[in-house]
Amino acid sequence: MTTETRGRPPDGTVGFLHVDMDAFYAAVEIRRRPELRGKPVVVGGTGSRGVVAAASYEARHFGIHSAMPSVRARRLCPHAVFLPGDHAHYAEVSARVMTVLRDVTPLVEPLSLDEAFLDVRGVARLLGPAPELAASIRARVLEQEQLTCSVGVASTKFMAKLATERAKPRAGPSGPERGPGVCVVEAGTELDFLHPLPITALFGVGPATSRRLRRLGIETVGDLASLPESAAVSALGAAAGRQLHQLANGIDDRPVVVNRPPRSISHEETFARDLHTATELEAEATRLADAVARRLRTSKLQSRTITLKLRFGDFKTITRSVTLPDPTDGSRDLVAASRELLAQIDVAGGVRLLGVGASGLVEASARQLTFGLDASGDGPEGSEAADRVTDQIRDRFGASAIGPAAAVRDGSGIRSPSDADQRWGPAADGSDHS
Repeated sequence: MTTETRGRPPDGTVGFLHVDMDAFYAAVEIRRRPELRGKPVVVGGTGSRGVVAAASYEARHFGIHSAMPSVRARRLCPHAVFLPGDHAHYAEVSARVMTVLRDVTPLVEPLSLDEAFLDVRGVARLLGPAPELAASIRARVLEQEQLTCSVGVASTKFMAKLATERAKPRAGPSGPERGPGVCVVEAGTELDFLHPLPITALFGVGPATSRRLRRLGIETVGDLASLPESAAVSALGAAAGRQLHQLANGIDDRPVVVNRPPRSISHEETFARDLHTATELEAEATRLADAVARRLRTSKLQSRTITLKLRFGDFKTITRSVTLPDPTDGSRDLVAASRELLAQIDVAGGVRLLGVGASGLVEASARQLTFGLDASGDGPEGSEAADRVTDQIRDRFGASAIGPAAAVRDGSGIRSPSDADQRWGPAADGSDHS
Protein backbone atom coordinates (compact mmCIF):
# COMPACT_ATOMS: atom_id res chain seq x y z
CA MET A 1 0.00 0.00 0.00
CA THR A 2 1.27 3.47 -0.88
CA THR A 3 1.08 6.26 1.68
CA GLU A 4 1.40 9.90 0.62
CA THR A 5 1.70 13.26 2.33
CA ARG A 6 0.88 16.34 0.34
CA GLY A 7 3.53 18.90 -0.49
CA ARG A 8 4.05 22.49 0.66
CA PRO A 9 2.98 23.02 4.30
CA PRO A 10 -0.09 25.27 4.51
CA ASP A 11 1.52 27.30 7.30
CA GLY A 12 4.78 27.76 5.41
CA THR A 13 6.91 25.98 8.01
CA VAL A 14 9.95 23.95 7.07
CA GLY A 15 8.90 20.34 7.43
CA PHE A 16 10.77 18.38 4.76
CA LEU A 17 14.18 16.82 5.23
CA HIS A 18 16.50 15.39 2.61
CA VAL A 19 19.16 13.11 4.10
CA ASP A 20 22.14 12.16 1.93
CA MET A 21 25.06 10.02 3.09
CA ASP A 22 28.48 11.52 2.32
CA ALA A 23 30.47 9.52 -0.29
CA PHE A 24 28.54 6.51 1.00
CA TYR A 25 30.15 3.51 -0.69
CA ALA A 26 33.65 4.90 -0.30
CA ALA A 27 32.99 5.84 3.34
CA VAL A 28 31.74 2.33 4.13
CA GLU A 29 34.87 0.82 2.59
CA ILE A 30 37.12 3.18 4.53
CA ARG A 31 35.30 2.23 7.71
CA ARG A 32 36.13 -1.41 6.96
CA ARG A 33 39.73 -0.48 6.11
CA PRO A 34 40.81 2.33 8.44
CA GLU A 35 44.29 2.34 6.90
CA LEU A 36 42.70 3.94 3.80
CA ARG A 37 41.58 7.03 5.70
CA GLY A 38 42.98 10.16 4.10
CA LYS A 39 43.76 8.39 0.81
CA PRO A 40 41.93 8.75 -2.52
CA VAL A 41 39.54 5.78 -2.65
CA VAL A 42 37.43 4.85 -5.68
CA VAL A 43 34.68 2.20 -5.54
CA GLY A 44 33.12 0.57 -8.59
CA GLY A 45 33.97 -1.55 -11.59
CA THR A 46 37.71 -2.10 -11.59
CA GLY A 47 38.02 -3.39 -15.15
CA SER A 48 38.61 -1.55 -18.40
CA ARG A 49 34.85 -1.17 -18.90
CA GLY A 50 33.99 -0.41 -15.30
CA VAL A 51 32.49 2.81 -14.01
CA VAL A 52 32.97 4.67 -10.75
CA ALA A 53 30.24 4.10 -8.15
CA ALA A 54 31.65 6.46 -5.52
CA ALA A 55 34.81 8.39 -4.75
CA SER A 56 36.16 9.67 -1.48
CA TYR A 57 36.59 13.43 -1.18
CA GLU A 58 40.34 12.95 -1.52
CA ALA A 59 39.70 11.29 -4.90
CA ARG A 60 37.18 13.93 -5.93
CA HIS A 61 39.92 16.55 -5.63
CA PHE A 62 41.44 14.97 -8.76
CA GLY A 63 38.17 15.34 -10.68
CA ILE A 64 36.89 11.80 -10.14
CA HIS A 65 33.14 11.45 -9.78
CA SER A 66 30.44 8.78 -9.92
CA ALA A 67 29.52 7.33 -13.35
CA MET A 68 32.97 8.23 -14.71
CA PRO A 69 34.73 5.41 -16.61
CA SER A 70 37.21 3.71 -14.32
CA VAL A 71 39.92 3.98 -16.99
CA ARG A 72 39.63 7.76 -16.94
CA ALA A 73 39.62 7.80 -13.13
CA ARG A 74 42.91 5.88 -13.13
CA ARG A 75 44.42 8.40 -15.50
CA LEU A 76 43.33 11.28 -13.28
CA CYS A 77 44.67 9.68 -10.11
CA PRO A 78 46.98 6.69 -10.73
CA HIS A 79 47.81 6.35 -7.03
CA ALA A 80 44.14 6.04 -5.94
CA VAL A 81 42.97 2.85 -4.24
CA PHE A 82 40.42 1.15 -6.51
CA LEU A 83 38.01 -1.26 -4.83
CA PRO A 84 35.23 -3.44 -6.31
CA GLY A 85 31.77 -2.59 -5.03
CA ASP A 86 30.07 -4.69 -2.36
CA HIS A 87 26.42 -3.83 -2.90
CA ALA A 88 25.11 -6.42 -0.45
CA HIS A 89 27.12 -4.87 2.39
CA TYR A 90 26.06 -1.35 1.42
CA ALA A 91 22.43 -2.49 1.48
CA GLU A 92 22.87 -3.81 5.04
CA VAL A 93 24.32 -0.51 6.22
CA SER A 94 21.61 1.41 4.35
CA ALA A 95 18.87 -0.62 6.07
CA ARG A 96 20.24 0.39 9.47
CA VAL A 97 20.40 4.05 8.45
CA MET A 98 16.82 3.92 7.17
CA THR A 99 15.79 2.50 10.56
CA VAL A 100 17.29 5.59 12.19
CA LEU A 101 15.18 7.78 9.88
CA ARG A 102 12.00 5.80 10.55
CA ASP A 103 12.57 6.16 14.28
CA VAL A 104 11.97 9.88 13.68
CA THR A 105 8.94 9.57 11.41
CA PRO A 106 7.21 6.80 9.48
CA LEU A 107 7.01 9.17 6.50
CA VAL A 108 10.30 8.22 4.85
CA GLU A 109 10.77 7.98 1.08
CA PRO A 110 14.06 6.26 0.18
CA LEU A 111 15.48 7.42 -3.14
CA SER A 112 18.43 5.03 -3.17
CA LEU A 113 20.62 3.25 -0.64
CA ASP A 114 22.17 6.52 0.49
CA GLU A 115 19.44 9.15 0.44
CA ALA A 116 15.84 9.71 1.48
CA PHE A 117 13.17 12.34 1.99
CA LEU A 118 11.36 12.73 5.32
CA ASP A 119 8.18 14.61 6.20
CA VAL A 120 8.56 15.62 9.86
CA ARG A 121 5.66 18.06 10.16
CA GLY A 122 3.58 15.59 12.12
CA VAL A 123 6.27 14.92 14.73
CA ALA A 124 7.66 18.41 15.24
CA ARG A 125 5.45 19.18 18.23
CA LEU A 126 6.54 15.98 19.97
CA LEU A 127 10.20 15.73 18.92
CA GLY A 128 11.19 19.29 18.10
CA PRO A 129 11.51 21.53 15.03
CA ALA A 130 12.91 20.20 11.77
CA PRO A 131 16.42 21.74 12.08
CA GLU A 132 16.89 20.09 15.49
CA LEU A 133 15.69 16.76 14.10
CA ALA A 134 18.18 17.08 11.24
CA ALA A 135 21.03 17.60 13.69
CA SER A 136 19.93 14.66 15.83
CA ILE A 137 19.77 12.38 12.78
CA ARG A 138 23.34 13.29 11.86
CA ALA A 139 24.52 12.67 15.40
CA ARG A 140 22.83 9.29 15.66
CA VAL A 141 24.09 8.06 12.28
CA LEU A 142 27.61 9.11 13.23
CA GLU A 143 27.41 7.40 16.61
CA GLN A 144 25.83 4.20 15.32
CA GLU A 145 27.57 3.75 11.96
CA GLN A 146 30.67 5.99 12.18
CA LEU A 147 29.47 7.58 8.94
CA THR A 148 28.49 11.14 8.15
CA CYS A 149 25.44 12.43 6.34
CA SER A 150 24.25 15.85 5.20
CA VAL A 151 20.71 17.11 5.68
CA GLY A 152 18.73 19.78 3.86
CA VAL A 153 15.68 21.29 5.56
CA ALA A 154 13.02 23.26 3.70
CA SER A 155 9.32 23.72 3.03
CA THR A 156 9.32 21.45 -0.06
CA LYS A 157 11.16 18.34 -1.22
CA PHE A 158 12.84 20.18 -4.07
CA MET A 159 14.25 22.90 -1.85
CA ALA A 160 15.34 20.38 0.78
CA LYS A 161 17.40 18.47 -1.80
CA LEU A 162 19.06 21.65 -3.01
CA ALA A 163 19.81 22.60 0.59
CA THR A 164 21.59 19.27 1.10
CA GLU A 165 24.12 20.21 -1.58
CA ARG A 166 24.95 23.34 0.41
CA ALA A 167 25.36 21.22 3.56
CA LYS A 168 27.83 18.71 2.09
CA PRO A 169 31.61 18.54 2.45
CA ARG A 170 33.78 19.73 -0.42
CA ALA A 171 36.94 18.34 -1.97
CA GLY A 172 39.77 20.75 -1.18
CA PRO A 173 43.45 20.85 -2.18
CA SER A 174 44.55 19.72 1.27
CA GLY A 175 41.77 17.23 1.87
CA PRO A 176 38.03 17.30 2.52
CA GLU A 177 36.59 20.62 3.63
CA ARG A 178 33.79 20.13 6.10
CA GLY A 179 30.39 21.53 5.21
CA PRO A 180 27.83 22.76 7.72
CA GLY A 181 26.17 19.32 7.80
CA VAL A 182 22.70 20.86 8.02
CA CYS A 183 21.41 23.60 5.73
CA VAL A 184 18.02 25.19 6.42
CA VAL A 185 16.10 27.20 3.83
CA GLU A 186 13.70 29.15 5.98
CA ALA A 187 10.12 29.61 4.84
CA GLY A 188 9.80 32.78 2.81
CA THR A 189 13.44 32.79 1.71
CA GLU A 190 13.18 30.07 -0.93
CA LEU A 191 13.49 32.34 -3.97
CA ASP A 192 16.45 34.22 -2.48
CA PHE A 193 18.19 30.85 -2.13
CA LEU A 194 17.05 29.45 -5.46
CA HIS A 195 17.30 32.19 -8.05
CA PRO A 196 21.08 32.80 -8.01
CA LEU A 197 21.77 29.10 -8.69
CA PRO A 198 22.85 27.97 -12.20
CA ILE A 199 20.08 26.61 -14.36
CA THR A 200 21.59 23.12 -14.11
CA ALA A 201 20.54 23.03 -10.43
CA LEU A 202 16.98 22.23 -11.53
CA PHE A 203 15.86 18.61 -11.81
CA GLY A 204 15.82 17.52 -15.42
CA VAL A 205 18.19 20.16 -16.78
CA GLY A 206 20.98 18.23 -18.43
CA PRO A 207 23.38 19.33 -21.16
CA ALA A 208 20.80 19.37 -23.98
CA THR A 209 18.18 21.30 -22.01
CA SER A 210 20.72 23.77 -20.66
CA ARG A 211 21.93 24.47 -24.20
CA ARG A 212 18.37 25.26 -25.32
CA LEU A 213 17.86 27.57 -22.37
CA ARG A 214 21.19 29.33 -22.83
CA ARG A 215 20.24 30.10 -26.42
CA LEU A 216 17.41 32.11 -24.86
CA GLY A 217 19.84 33.87 -22.56
CA ILE A 218 18.84 31.76 -19.54
CA GLU A 219 21.85 31.17 -17.27
CA THR A 220 20.37 31.10 -13.76
CA VAL A 221 17.23 29.73 -12.14
CA GLY A 222 16.09 33.31 -11.66
CA ASP A 223 16.37 33.95 -15.39
CA LEU A 224 14.01 31.06 -16.06
CA ALA A 225 11.61 32.19 -13.33
CA SER A 226 11.29 35.62 -14.94
CA LEU A 227 10.58 34.10 -18.35
CA PRO A 228 6.89 33.76 -19.28
CA GLU A 229 5.75 30.17 -18.88
CA SER A 230 4.62 30.14 -22.50
CA ALA A 231 8.20 30.83 -23.60
CA ALA A 232 9.49 27.94 -21.45
CA VAL A 233 6.86 25.65 -22.96
CA SER A 234 7.75 26.77 -26.47
CA ALA A 235 11.45 26.04 -25.85
CA LEU A 236 11.15 22.79 -23.91
CA GLY A 237 7.74 21.32 -24.64
CA ALA A 238 4.56 21.40 -22.58
CA ALA A 239 5.42 18.99 -19.76
CA ALA A 240 9.08 19.90 -19.22
CA GLY A 241 8.50 23.62 -19.76
CA ARG A 242 5.73 23.87 -17.17
CA GLN A 243 7.52 21.69 -14.63
CA LEU A 244 10.83 23.54 -14.84
CA HIS A 245 9.12 26.93 -14.77
CA GLN A 246 7.27 25.93 -11.60
CA LEU A 247 10.44 24.66 -9.94
CA ALA A 248 12.24 27.88 -10.90
CA ASN A 249 9.53 29.72 -8.98
CA GLY A 250 9.88 27.46 -5.96
CA ILE A 251 6.62 25.60 -6.60
CA ASP A 252 6.76 21.92 -5.68
CA ASP A 253 3.76 20.10 -4.23
CA ARG A 254 5.22 16.61 -4.52
CA PRO A 255 4.49 14.49 -1.47
CA VAL A 256 6.68 12.16 0.50
CA VAL A 257 5.62 8.73 -0.76
CA VAL A 258 6.09 5.74 1.53
CA ASN A 259 6.33 2.25 0.01
CA ARG A 260 6.44 3.51 -3.54
CA PRO A 261 5.91 0.48 -5.81
CA PRO A 262 8.60 -0.05 -8.45
CA ARG A 263 7.83 1.04 -11.99
CA SER A 264 10.13 -1.51 -13.54
CA ILE A 265 12.52 -4.34 -12.71
CA SER A 266 15.58 -4.96 -14.83
CA HIS A 267 19.01 -6.51 -15.08
CA GLU A 268 21.69 -5.38 -17.48
CA GLU A 269 25.29 -6.40 -17.99
CA THR A 270 28.34 -4.82 -19.56
CA PHE A 271 30.55 -7.54 -21.02
CA ALA A 272 34.32 -7.69 -20.67
CA ARG A 273 34.43 -8.11 -24.46
CA ASP A 274 31.89 -7.40 -27.18
CA LEU A 275 29.67 -10.36 -28.04
CA HIS A 276 29.13 -10.89 -31.77
CA THR A 277 26.99 -14.00 -32.13
CA ALA A 278 23.31 -14.65 -31.59
CA THR A 279 24.17 -17.83 -29.69
CA GLU A 280 26.23 -15.97 -27.08
CA LEU A 281 23.61 -13.27 -26.66
CA GLU A 282 20.71 -15.70 -26.47
CA ALA A 283 22.46 -17.36 -23.55
CA GLU A 284 22.96 -14.02 -21.80
CA ALA A 285 19.36 -12.93 -22.50
CA THR A 286 18.12 -16.20 -21.00
CA ARG A 287 20.15 -15.67 -17.84
CA LEU A 288 19.08 -12.03 -17.42
CA ALA A 289 15.39 -12.72 -18.15
CA ASP A 290 15.36 -15.56 -15.63
CA ALA A 291 16.80 -13.21 -12.99
CA VAL A 292 14.16 -10.55 -13.75
CA ALA A 293 11.39 -13.14 -13.49
CA ARG A 294 12.76 -14.28 -10.13
CA ARG A 295 12.67 -10.69 -8.82
CA LEU A 296 9.12 -10.27 -10.09
CA ARG A 297 7.99 -13.33 -8.15
CA THR A 298 9.87 -12.24 -5.03
CA SER A 299 8.14 -8.84 -5.23
CA LYS A 300 4.74 -10.47 -5.92
CA LEU A 301 4.48 -8.55 -9.18
CA GLN A 302 3.79 -9.43 -12.79
CA SER A 303 4.78 -7.60 -15.95
CA ARG A 304 2.91 -6.70 -19.10
CA THR A 305 5.85 -5.30 -21.09
CA ILE A 306 9.28 -6.84 -21.68
CA THR A 307 12.09 -4.63 -22.95
CA LEU A 308 15.45 -5.62 -24.40
CA LYS A 309 18.29 -3.07 -24.28
CA LEU A 310 21.48 -3.35 -26.34
CA ARG A 311 24.52 -1.11 -26.42
CA PHE A 312 26.83 -1.78 -29.32
CA GLY A 313 30.59 -1.45 -29.47
CA ASP A 314 30.27 2.10 -30.84
CA PHE A 315 28.05 3.00 -27.82
CA LYS A 316 24.90 3.26 -29.92
CA THR A 317 22.06 2.08 -27.67
CA ILE A 318 18.70 0.69 -28.76
CA THR A 319 15.68 -0.79 -27.00
CA ARG A 320 12.99 -3.13 -28.27
CA SER A 321 9.79 -3.93 -26.37
CA VAL A 322 6.82 -6.26 -26.56
CA THR A 323 3.56 -6.07 -24.64
CA LEU A 324 2.23 -9.49 -23.66
CA PRO A 325 -1.45 -10.46 -23.82
CA ASP A 326 -1.45 -11.25 -20.09
CA PRO A 327 0.82 -10.12 -17.26
CA THR A 328 3.36 -12.71 -16.18
CA ASP A 329 6.12 -13.49 -13.71
CA GLY A 330 7.13 -16.74 -15.40
CA SER A 331 10.76 -17.37 -16.31
CA ARG A 332 9.75 -19.20 -19.47
CA ASP A 333 7.58 -16.29 -20.63
CA LEU A 334 10.27 -13.67 -20.06
CA VAL A 335 12.98 -15.78 -21.65
CA ALA A 336 10.83 -16.43 -24.73
CA ALA A 337 9.92 -12.74 -25.12
CA SER A 338 13.53 -11.62 -24.70
CA ARG A 339 14.88 -14.10 -27.21
CA GLU A 340 12.18 -13.22 -29.75
CA LEU A 341 13.14 -9.55 -29.45
CA LEU A 342 16.82 -10.41 -29.79
CA ALA A 343 16.17 -12.43 -32.95
CA GLN A 344 15.00 -9.23 -34.69
CA ILE A 345 18.33 -7.43 -34.17
CA ASP A 346 21.57 -7.69 -36.14
CA VAL A 347 24.29 -8.22 -33.52
CA ALA A 348 27.21 -8.98 -35.84
CA GLY A 349 28.80 -5.60 -35.12
CA GLY A 350 29.33 -6.54 -31.48
CA VAL A 351 27.25 -5.91 -28.35
CA ARG A 352 28.86 -4.22 -25.36
CA LEU A 353 25.86 -4.27 -23.00
CA LEU A 354 22.66 -6.29 -22.82
CA GLY A 355 19.69 -5.67 -20.56
CA VAL A 356 16.28 -7.20 -19.93
CA GLY A 357 13.56 -5.18 -18.21
CA ALA A 358 9.99 -5.73 -17.10
CA SER A 359 7.52 -2.84 -16.84
CA GLY A 360 3.77 -2.30 -16.80
CA LEU A 361 3.84 -3.94 -13.38
CA VAL A 362 0.72 -5.16 -11.60
CA GLU A 363 0.18 -7.12 -8.42
CA ALA A 364 0.58 -10.83 -9.00
CA SER A 365 -2.60 -12.84 -9.41
CA ALA A 366 -3.31 -16.51 -9.90
CA ARG A 367 -2.90 -17.65 -13.50
CA GLN A 368 -6.05 -19.11 -15.04
CA LEU A 369 -5.80 -22.87 -15.37
CA THR A 370 -5.64 -24.43 -18.81
CA PHE A 371 -7.76 -27.56 -19.22
CA GLY A 372 -6.08 -30.67 -20.55
CA LEU A 373 -2.60 -29.83 -19.27
CA ASP A 374 -0.97 -31.03 -16.07
CA ALA A 375 2.10 -30.07 -14.11
CA SER A 376 4.41 -32.07 -16.35
CA GLY A 377 6.01 -28.91 -17.63
CA ASP A 378 4.18 -28.66 -20.95
CA GLY A 379 1.68 -25.96 -19.97
CA PRO A 380 1.42 -22.87 -17.76
CA GLU A 381 0.78 -24.94 -14.65
CA GLY A 382 3.95 -26.93 -15.24
CA SER A 383 5.94 -23.76 -15.81
CA GLU A 384 4.62 -22.28 -12.56
CA ALA A 385 5.50 -25.46 -10.70
CA ALA A 386 9.03 -25.37 -12.09
CA ASP A 387 9.41 -21.72 -11.04
CA ARG A 388 8.18 -22.53 -7.52
CA VAL A 389 10.64 -25.38 -7.10
CA THR A 390 13.49 -23.31 -8.52
CA ASP A 391 12.69 -20.45 -6.15
CA GLN A 392 12.59 -22.81 -3.18
CA ILE A 393 15.99 -24.22 -4.06
CA ARG A 394 17.47 -20.74 -4.44
CA ASP A 395 15.91 -19.60 -1.16
CA ARG A 396 17.57 -22.48 0.63
CA PHE A 397 20.90 -22.85 -1.14
CA GLY A 398 21.51 -19.47 -2.77
CA ALA A 399 20.95 -17.83 -6.13
CA SER A 400 23.75 -19.79 -7.78
CA ALA A 401 22.42 -23.22 -6.75
CA ILE A 402 20.19 -23.68 -9.79
CA GLY A 403 19.40 -21.87 -12.99
CA PRO A 404 19.20 -22.11 -16.76
CA ALA A 405 22.06 -23.85 -18.55
CA ALA A 406 22.86 -20.48 -20.13
CA ALA A 407 23.95 -19.22 -16.73
CA VAL A 408 26.97 -21.56 -16.74
CA ARG A 409 30.20 -20.06 -18.06
CA ASP A 410 33.40 -21.97 -18.77
CA GLY A 411 32.52 -24.74 -16.32
CA SER A 412 32.84 -22.30 -13.41
CA GLY A 413 29.31 -22.70 -12.11
CA ILE A 414 26.10 -20.73 -12.43
CA ARG A 415 26.34 -16.98 -12.78
CA SER A 416 23.29 -15.33 -11.30
CA PRO A 417 22.81 -11.59 -11.91
CA SER A 418 22.08 -9.52 -8.84
CA ASP A 419 21.55 -5.93 -7.75
CA ALA A 420 25.03 -6.13 -6.32
CA ASP A 421 26.69 -6.42 -9.69
CA GLN A 422 24.67 -4.77 -12.41
CA ARG A 423 25.84 -1.18 -12.10
CA TRP A 424 29.57 -0.91 -12.35
CA GLY A 425 30.86 -2.97 -15.26
CA PRO A 426 33.26 -5.89 -15.55
CA ALA A 427 35.90 -6.37 -12.87
CA ALA A 428 39.60 -6.25 -13.62
CA ASP A 429 39.82 -10.06 -13.63
CA GLY A 430 37.25 -10.34 -16.40
CA SER A 431 34.35 -11.42 -14.19
CA ASP A 432 31.24 -9.32 -14.49
CA HIS A 433 29.96 -6.70 -12.08
CA SER A 434 27.07 -6.07 -14.44
